Amino acid sequence: MKRFLAELADDFVSLIYPHYCDGCQSALVKGEDILCTQCLSDLPRTDMHLDANNTLMTRMGGRIPIVAAAAFLRFRKKGKVQRLLHALKYRNRPEIGFRLGYVYGCDLASSGFSNNFDVIVPVPLHAARLRTRGYNQAEEWGRGLAESTGIPLDSGIIRRLRNTKTQTNRNRIDRWENVSEVFAVVDAQRVQGKSVLLVDDVVTTGATLEACGQVLLNAGCSRLGIACIAVAQ
Repeated sequence: MKRFLAELADDFVSLIYPHYCDGCQSALVKGEDILCTQCLSDLPRTDMHLDANNTLMTRMGGRIPIVAAAAFLRFRKKGKVQRLLHALKYRNRPEIGFRLGYVYGCDLASSGFSNNFDVIVPVPLHAARLRTRGYNQAEEWGRGLAESTGIPLDSGIIRRLRNTKTQTNRNRIDRWENVSEVFAVVDAQRVQGKSVLLVDDVVTTGATLEACGQVLLNAGCSRLGIACIAVAQ
């Protein structure tokens, strides 16, 4: 009875204050969350988790020893993915990261990709930026992945030592110099001998992932993989 009344109340609230799709701004119907069914099916998926030699693996594998790499979506300027990521990072919408992570985690679990990893580690924000934003978008993505794959999330393994400038509009060399020597593993025992899935929101040049991945490997991580929300083309 209580559940019925709760659902009735939710339906009433949705009728008066409808929720809208973050992709197309149409009203969401019962059972839809963040994105409508049409927008969810229309997302520009990469299916990289199905190809062990995908372009991200080739790009990152030449710079750091990884066993797997995948991105959920293709990022294009002024596209739907950019709007979603902008809302996630700058409009206080952490639930977008969780939802996308949950959906992609289901894909990773069904394909067997997630069977290769012991722990999910998000790229950290500096404490000052975390206080300003209120959450780490990479951690929200990782929480969604953890929920649907069953891999535990440990957001306290890596610490960002310096509050670096934004990576937007920087070239590869500038990005690497911006993040070089800014990450540290808090407790090496938490990664020693473990297979780690390092997660972030968007990969462009890969400088941040390379820097984070290297400190994990230096701390004794046995295998390293990468999973991001989107990859810039």
